[in-house]
Amino acid sequence: MTTHTVGIVMNGVTGRMGLNQHLRRSIQAIVQQGGVRVSESETIVPRVLLVGRNSSKLEAISAEWRRVALDHRPGCRAGQLRVLHLLSTRRPPTGARPPSARPSPRGSTSIAKKPVTDSLKSALDLWKLAEKAGVKHGVVEDKLWLPGLAEAGNSEAGGILRAHPFRSRRIRVLGFRRRHRGATSARRGITARKTAAASSWTCCAIGAMYWTTCFGAVKAVSCLGATHIPRRWNEAGQPYDCTAEDAAYATFELEGGVVAHFNSSWCVRVRRDDLLTIQVEGTKGSALAGLRHCWIQPYGETPRPVWNPDIESPLNYFDGWREVEERTTFDNAFKRQWELFLRHVVKGDPFRWGLLEGAKGVQLAEKGLESWRQRAWVEVPEL
Repeated sequence: MTTHTVGIVMNGVTGRMGLNQHLRRSIQAIVQQGGVRVSESETIVPRVLLVGRNSSKLEAISAEWRRVALDHRPGCRAGQLRVLHLLSTRRPPTGARPPSARPSPRGSTSIAKKPVTDSLKSALDLWKLAEKAGVKHGVVEDKLWLPGLAEAGNSEAGGILRAHPFRSRRIRVLGFRRRHRGATSARRGITARKTAAASSWTCCAIGAMYWTTCFGAVKAVSCLGATHIPRRWNEAGQPYDCTAEDAAYATFELEGGVVAHFNSSWCVRVRRDDLLTIQVEGTKGSALAGLRHCWIQPYGETPRPVWNPDIESPLNYFDGWREVEERTTFDNAFKRQWELFLRHVVKGDPFRWGLLEGAKGVQLAEKGLESWRQRAWVEVPEL
């Protein structure tokens, strides 16, 4: 058995997402399963080097698992430190992400959380630098592997959610909408203050990039942002003024005439099937995907409601939807992308979610903010 050891420098694992999703449920889980099996005689095994500003937290995390190092150990020599993983969403790391993510002369690979930078120019510069250096690169796109969407793409709902049937004569997508997030009593101070990663609009725009990869490129955007709750309290009970918007309302025009409406807010209460839902309307039916499940309503099963405000409706509109039967067990969404990325790094397997896709997310965020300022539709040029 040939084992490829890949050193991964992880920055930002002291946060909830970095620790739970990326380190524990992705990298550690990959090691515990024996690595990424490439073939009957080949595996890829990650080895981690943690970096960050809070040494006590890093020490505690490294103590959990013997394969996590805080310095250069023999099994993680400089020549094996091939992947630089950037996850921190705080400043200065976020603001400093372009130089810290810069490919090294040694040719290290980078995979970064969105937004990769706080401006389109620096995002494109970073992508060009990586291409010129000839190194592999990626951005985190975990939502594409969520069970709800994955099941929709691999099942009878595939004719409604998958991209390729939309271009057929039989099925045409009319539009889709996405609702995300819920209310929180104490939004964290660091993300309710204006930073590249804090803005609800940025989250909305980046979310749009996830879904529009399935339905076509964004051609134009109309956006309105708002700070509905201007004063909040941090974890210590201290009040502070919010400088980042806590809600974003956006409409996107996609190629092929598809219209998408996105709502991302920290000020709504969840009364729907899941914390995040995306509903696609097609000529042959509709599909609704959440984080874990997917429901469909085909054209032939669509009820015909009669509007009469004087009596109770005889229809229960939830009854007209049927859940797609789960035909497989889906692994953690972050772990699935990590496995693909490691195969890309070691074996050169295709990996389409590179820094250019990250730049598109930054571009869309900038265009949305421009639309908000101008109170007008704004075109989104192709990168």
